[in-house]
Amino acid sequence: MSEGQSGHANFVLPLLRPGMRVLALGCVPPAGRGDVRLMASLGTATHPLCVVGVDVDVDDLSEARHASLLSAVSTTEFVASSPTALALRSASFDVVYAHGVLDRVREPRCVLAECARVLRPGGLLALSTPDWSRTRVTPRTANVDAALRGWTMLRKREGGDPAAGRHVEDWVRFAGFSDIRSRARFHRGADYRQLGRTIESELAEVLRDAGEHMDPQLASAARSAWMWVRGGQGEVSQCWVETVAVR
Repeated sequence: MSEGQSGHANFVLPLLRPGMRVLALGCVPPAGRGDVRLMASLGTATHPLCVVGVDVDVDDLSEARHASLLSAVSTTEFVASSPTALALRSASFDVVYAHGVLDRVREPRCVLAECARVLRPGGLLALSTPDWSRTRVTPRTANVDAALRGWTMLRKREGGDPAAGRHVEDWVRFAGFSDIRSRARFHRGADYRQLGRTIESELAEVLRDAGEHMDPQLASAARSAWMWVRGGQGEVSQCWVETVAVR
C-alpha cells in the first residue's frame, strides 16, 4: 500500500556518492523500481553509481529489468534472492536501502543480519519502515477502525508486523549497527477509498480461501471495509520511520 513515486528514497539521496555500490531490497513494486532508477542516475559517466535490486519474485524482477533497460539506466542489476539469505558476497556494498521490507517478513532481525553481512565496514544502512499504528485516516469512522483492526490481524497472522516502524531502531541496534538516527515522516498514502478497497479485497480473498472455516472477526472486518469504501471521501497520511545507521 505504498504511494508510488512519492519520494520515499529522498532521505537516502544525500548519502550517495558516485562510485558507490548500493543494494536496494524489495525493489519490485513500482515505487521500488523508481527508487532504483533514481539512485542509479546520481552517478557520473566516469564514476557510475551501481545499484543492485533484490526481490524474491523472478517474474516481477524481469519486468523491473526491462523497465530499467527502457529508461537507459545501465548501472543497475537485479537479483532474485530471499532477504534472509542474500545471494551476494559479504562486505560488497557501501549502502543498503530497504523500503517497506521489515514489516512484511517473519524474521526482520535475520534480514538486518544479512544487511550487516553484505555491507562494508563503515557502510550505511537506510530503512524506510511503516508504522500503521500512527497512520492518520480522516474521517476515522467505526468502520475504518474495524477494517484496519482486521487487516492488522491478518498481516500478523501472515508473519508481518504493520507497526514494524516502532521497533526498527531496537532491531537495528541488536544487529550491531551504530550511530543510529531515526525520524518519523508522514506521506500522503493511498486514496482514502482506495485504501478501504484494498483492505476489503485482501480480507475477502482470505475469507474465500477459508471457505466454511471463515474467521468471524475477519468477516466482520471485511464488511466494515465494504461500508468504508461506500462512504464519503477522506484523507490518508501514512507514517514511515526513516532510519540511518552505520555498519
